[in-house]
Amino acid sequence: MQSTDLGNKESGKIWHRKPSPATRDGIIVNIIHTTSDYLPKVLRFLNVAFDSSGDCLIAGDHQGNIYVFDLSGNRFNLVQRTAQACTALAFNLRRKSEFLVALADYSVKCFDTVTKELISWMRGHESSVFSISVHASGRYAITTSSDTAQLWDLDTFQRKRKLNILQSVGIQKVFFLPLSNTILSCFKDNSIFAWECDTLFCKYQLPAPPESSSILYKVFAVTRDGRILAAGGKSNHLHLWCLEAKQLFRIIQMPTKVRAIRHLEFLPDSFDAGSNQVLGVLSQDGIMRFINIQTCKLLFEIGSLDEGISSSVISPHGRYIASVMENGSLNIYSVQALTQEINKPPPPLVKVIEDLPKSKLTSGDLKIKVTSGRVQRPAKSRGNQMQTRILKQDLTGNVENKENELSDGLNKKRLQILLKGYGEYPTKYRMFIWRALLQLPENHTAFSSLIDKGIHVAFLNLQKKYPIKSRKLLRVLQRTLSALAHWSAIFTDTPYLPLLAFPFVKLFQNNQLICFEVVATLIINWCQHWFEYFPNPPINILSMIENVLAFHDKELLQHFIDHDITSRLYAWPLLETVFSEVLTREEWLKLFDNVFSNHPSFLLMTVVAYNICSRAPLLNCNLKDDFEYFFHHRNNLDISFVIRQVYHLMDTTPTDIHPDSMLDVFVALTKGQYPVFNQYPKFIVDYQTQERDRIRNDELDYLRERQTVENMQAEVDQQRVEDEAWCQKQELLRKAEETRREMLLQEEEKMIQQRQRLAAVKRELKVKEMHLQDAARRRFLKLQQDQREMELRRLDDEIERKVHMRDQEIATTVKDLEMRHLELESQKRLYEKNLTRTQEAVAEEMREDADAYRQKVNLEEHTFHRLIETDQTQNQATQQLIEENLAKAEQACLNTDWQIQALHKQRCNDLQRNECYQEVAKLLRKNRRKEIEVLNAMMAEEAKKREEAEEKDFRLKSEKKASVLSDASRKWFLEKEIEHTKHPCNEVVPRCQNEQVASSCLPPRSPQLNDISEMDSSTRISLSQRRIQWDTMEQDLVERVRNLRQRLTARARNRCQTPHLLAA
Repeated sequence: MQSTDLGNKESGKIWHRKPSPATRDGIIVNIIHTTSDYLPKVLRFLNVAFDSSGDCLIAGDHQGNIYVFDLSGNRFNLVQRTAQACTALAFNLRRKSEFLVALADYSVKCFDTVTKELISWMRGHESSVFSISVHASGRYAITTSSDTAQLWDLDTFQRKRKLNILQSVGIQKVFFLPLSNTILSCFKDNSIFAWECDTLFCKYQLPAPPESSSILYKVFAVTRDGRILAAGGKSNHLHLWCLEAKQLFRIIQMPTKVRAIRHLEFLPDSFDAGSNQVLGVLSQDGIMRFINIQTCKLLFEIGSLDEGISSSVISPHGRYIASVMENGSLNIYSVQALTQEINKPPPPLVKVIEDLPKSKLTSGDLKIKVTSGRVQRPAKSRGNQMQTRILKQDLTGNVENKENELSDGLNKKRLQILLKGYGEYPTKYRMFIWRALLQLPENHTAFSSLIDKGIHVAFLNLQKKYPIKSRKLLRVLQRTLSALAHWSAIFTDTPYLPLLAFPFVKLFQNNQLICFEVVATLIINWCQHWFEYFPNPPINILSMIENVLAFHDKELLQHFIDHDITSRLYAWPLLETVFSEVLTREEWLKLFDNVFSNHPSFLLMTVVAYNICSRAPLLNCNLKDDFEYFFHHRNNLDISFVIRQVYHLMDTTPTDIHPDSMLDVFVALTKGQYPVFNQYPKFIVDYQTQERDRIRNDELDYLRERQTVENMQAEVDQQRVEDEAWCQKQELLRKAEETRREMLLQEEEKMIQQRQRLAAVKRELKVKEMHLQDAARRRFLKLQQDQREMELRRLDDEIERKVHMRDQEIATTVKDLEMRHLELESQKRLYEKNLTRTQEAVAEEMREDADAYRQKVNLEEHTFHRLIETDQTQNQATQQLIEENLAKAEQACLNTDWQIQALHKQRCNDLQRNECYQEVAKLLRKNRRKEIEVLNAMMAEEAKKREEAEEKDFRLKSEKKASVLSDASRKWFLEKEIEHTKHPCNEVVPRCQNEQVASSCLPPRSPQLNDISEMDSSTRISLSQRRIQWDTMEQDLVERVRNLRQRLTARARNRCQTPHLLAA
């Protein structure tokens, strides 16, 4: 790795010899910038950006130095010193030599790399700009800060739009989608909007992420074709959005080392048509991991824990990666060197298996050619991803049976031949061969449903019973055991299940699905009949082992019997731990290569072979503790010899005691859903489950009650302590108050005494001051009197001296005046003559000067007036032209604005009218449905009333007939009685008496008739009243429907009119 120090140089070479980046780190050059002062210091690089070609990049440090690095020409140049730290850079403008830089004073400047001149200075942000996104055409740019995003026109460097948001919702990032005219805005509340660049019309909004994997997005990346958006934040989950379908289609979980994602960027490829498949993920540990978003495999890494990456940028053509390191230096990586190991095909592997003595196959039948397709594989074993290969058969012999053909193109018989020849499978392909032998279905959905049920209650405290140092291994073991427990209830009570599953968990800890399916396949096939005597060990299986051991080594079995050693001691510990306690890792893998390649009875035969191969030390053991120690610890035993013994036992064991006659053949797990596992005594498991649930519930109730009692006791104790503390505090406060009161009284007494002493001192000082002032006043008066006397004497002497001097001066002055008078007379005459001559010459000269000056002034005034008139004429013409153009422009703007407003108002009116029409139509449909319901109800009620009227009419007619019949029968009865009561002597009775009797018999009939008539009239009245009532109700109902329709129409009309008023 080459390193270049820029120092104080403004230009120079980036590297001095041809770079040859290593595959390990891929670094072309490391660039640092130090000062050449007495105490040199490192100037940290802050930001870096590539140009559109990808061969040049610019970088800025924290002192504002901007460098351009030409990777194709191997030159660097200092293009600008801004004297401020740069917060963002952009170098892909339409004019190739220009770049944008955001500075710490919240401004954005545009410089030219060739002329090194300032092109433009853009202001408008009120906080630091952390992102600059340039349109694919290079004409527009978006600058983003935490409170706003602004769209700039890079032709005029004018701001076109400004995005303002609420303070509660901050901006994460606003950027252009590549090769499109769409702006994507991402906010801190996880809302993502897409806008049209020209019209700023909102095209769509992405839905909220699911709550199960909800993270606060902080970083984003988009593929070159603009179809996939990657988002991440403070989590190890990555969300991949399909922008065409506008939905979340994949969630990728990064390794557990990743706790937060700081930066995302797709790695471009020249042959993927913009649908980038490799994503670079920079995490909090300073390591940038590149993963394939389709296969979710880790491809390579850059950076380390010691040399972490702060930020990183990938060139547009995908050849270089520029990373700003945490120490302030700048690393340039070669993508070709980093991916060289991935794209290199592995060397072909050809193995030839020699013919065994008993085999009659030819050498051509035993050749297996393993070729590999061109698939990507990681350069190192980071992330513990298995290397994948495509295995193809190249057999020239006959075709094997279909039952020996495996799903991945392998053949079980040929693998067994390979295994017998080498004793084990190649370490490189072992896991692949195991998965093929076990025919794992890889039911991701079914396994996810088991994992989603969480940790089973039976394994919550697994670490107490099985303390494992690795927390990852413990967590994987818990999840695997919980998935098994959710699959079948018996595994919640199986004590040896952790021992059985632990070696497979340790082997497949990075692929939990494969681990679970391997353990499940092992239980279904190699653990057959293990649970029939649950919760006891499988007595039937142990009996098979004991029978085989009795056949092959009776002496050893007799030794076990003599020392009271049963199969629960010499066989069951090996089975329940699947030999993981007595074998090393390599020996265990070698053994299970053979176990998975043979019949399920092979595992039982291995137990017998292990005992037979260890017969010498076992025959020397006499204590039970020694036997227990032997079968729970590693022993000096050749596993290859044990495996050969197993094959010998498989071939020589009689059929009647051979386990393969009692065990079923291998059965793989089913695709889609796992098979039901119920090969156990269900009533025992259910009873134990019920008892355990009951005990757990009782324990929970007891713990809950105890916790309640403890909480109450704690509250009581706390209250008692608080009461005692409060009493002590009150007592201390009372004592403190008494002490303070006594201290205050003492202080007050002392203060009174001090005040008295101070008053006495003040009186003494006042008296002394008065005496001193009196003495000073007397001294001052005496001094003032002496000074005045001295002043009077001095004034008298001065007056006398001045009088004498004045007399002398007067005499001298008189003489001088006389002489001066004579001189003046003579000079007067001379001056008068010269003055007359001079005045005449001066007057003539002044007249000439005045004439010349007057002419010059007139000429200048004439010229100035002409100039003013010309200037005024030109100004008036120019001003008139400008005013006319301005008026035309203003009128054009007004016309355009008026047309735009009119169109906008028409569009709003159309939309509002459409909404009103739809709402009125909806109301009319609703009213029509209500009217139909009312009419149906009225018709039903009318039919009901008609039926009731007919029924009452029929009842009235029947009552009338009954009354007529009763009258006739009563009349016949009376007539008959009258005839029987008549006496022969009374035959000649006056007719009047008969009339009286008849009249006396008539009254009972007339009331009945009256009753019938009254009843008839009352029935008629009630019917008429009800008919009137129904008519009234019908009219009221129709009136209500009419009023309701009018109110709804008025309401809809008001709603339609309100938007017009608002728009106006």
